[in-house]
Amino acid sequence: MVLTTTNPAPKQFVESSTFASRYVRQPLPRFQMPENSMPKEAAYQVITDELMLDGNPRLNLASFVTTWMEPECDKLMMASINKNYVDMDEYPVTTELQNRCVNMIANLFNAPIGSGEAAVGVGTVGSSEAIMLAGLAFKRKWQQKMKSQGKPYDKPNIVTGANVQVCWEKFARYFEVELKEVKLKEGYYVMDPVKAVEMVDENTICVAAILGSTLTGEFENVKLLNELLTKKNKETGWDTPIHVDAASGGFIAPFVYPKIEWDFRLPLVKSINVSGHKYGLVYAGIGWVVWRSKEDLPDDLVFHINYLGSDQPTFTLNFSKGSSQIIAQYYQLIRLGFEGYKSIMENCTGNARILKEGIEKTGRFEVVSKDVGVPLVAFALKDSTKYTVFQISDALRKFGWIVPAYTMPADAEHIAVLRVVVREDFSCSLAERLISHIQEVLKELDSLPSRIMKDSHVVTVAKEVVGENKDAEAAKMGDRKIQEKVTKQWRHFVKTKKTGVC
Repeated sequence: MVLTTTNPAPKQFVESSTFASRYVRQPLPRFQMPENSMPKEAAYQVITDELMLDGNPRLNLASFVTTWMEPECDKLMMASINKNYVDMDEYPVTTELQNRCVNMIANLFNAPIGSGEAAVGVGTVGSSEAIMLAGLAFKRKWQQKMKSQGKPYDKPNIVTGANVQVCWEKFARYFEVELKEVKLKEGYYVMDPVKAVEMVDENTICVAAILGSTLTGEFENVKLLNELLTKKNKETGWDTPIHVDAASGGFIAPFVYPKIEWDFRLPLVKSINVSGHKYGLVYAGIGWVVWRSKEDLPDDLVFHINYLGSDQPTFTLNFSKGSSQIIAQYYQLIRLGFEGYKSIMENCTGNARILKEGIEKTGRFEVVSKDVGVPLVAFALKDSTKYTVFQISDALRKFGWIVPAYTMPADAEHIAVLRVVVREDFSCSLAERLISHIQEVLKELDSLPSRIMKDSHVVTVAKEVVGENKDAEAAKMGDRKIQEKVTKQWRHFVKTKKTGVC
């Protein structure tokens, strides 16, 4: 008889194999640093395993932020990941690349600068920081003007639409500026220039216009705003300026809609911000703000430091930051050129059109986004009494899609929509696949019993609206009010879903 024996695994194998080690039998630390170290392979593996549960960035249709870049640019970013941008004396070439980006962007936005003349601007962590800096410049100039006239300067305000991104609310709260919002209305989801100018007073530091609303992608009418505000300034003797938040649309309008006047071609536009990490086609972490001229950026907001080796001017809210995104932005600008950006933005616009047509063909949705604007599709259910856009959003996740559902801001809260942002890496085939999955979800939800009206809480709301009143007017308004109340209840159930995704 032949006997076989099994030798135990060598100790070095157990020690070198992550899944044979004790590290996979222990939960990862959540509140305190562990007492002991672990092998680098084990640390890498257990973190990678947890990250598998994240969504796929390419299928995240909620975000405007770039999720794909060319491998050559990835290499450049990794090669410069250990460079601290603020060390300008140590990394002068990186500083020069930032200045080149500022000049190119300022010229793209038709800044009134001469040939070979340097533009006024700075790279930021994103458009949020860019907006903070632009807002501070407006506030300081307004304060200086009011002081020189012997007038109070303690109650500044800024006029925006209710559709602004949350960073504007942060600026107003952090820097003690009253935020005067023009309310929206059903069918009109951007700031009304007429109402905005009516809200302007002597304490208004600027009017902020959005080139590419987060909610619907629509461009606000900056040209009309400029005309109306110019007229009011002449009548009152004020000099209220305009800031354009072009976070999403700044890298779209010059290439797809060059005839639209929204930038420094308009005299009252004094500063513009744009997100390099959106349609500037760079990974998250880069924004830009440019001013019309040096006179529009108060000198006392610029600091000068010399403890890094030389005199260095700085106007930022933070200090240290990586150089990778700045280098990546320069790569994209020279790699693609005007021709490349134009081609990419036209592709995005075309794919958005294909997606829109497919969604409309279902017959179940009303598209609320506009054809001219950021390439996205925002759409609402024509009938949400049986199920809501929030259920559709949840159901699409089983296919891997992340499609946000949200309600509109003040005075249009009863409108709930889904939104798909079409980025560079969202191809025609992906658009067609998403349409087919939406159709599958609709078919599945149609086959289910109504989840809303059978919910006892919502039924109670419906009864409160219609009540015992049987007259004709109540019957006429009942369906609409029920739908509004239902939407509000779903807002409560999904209160973790936020608007203003960027």
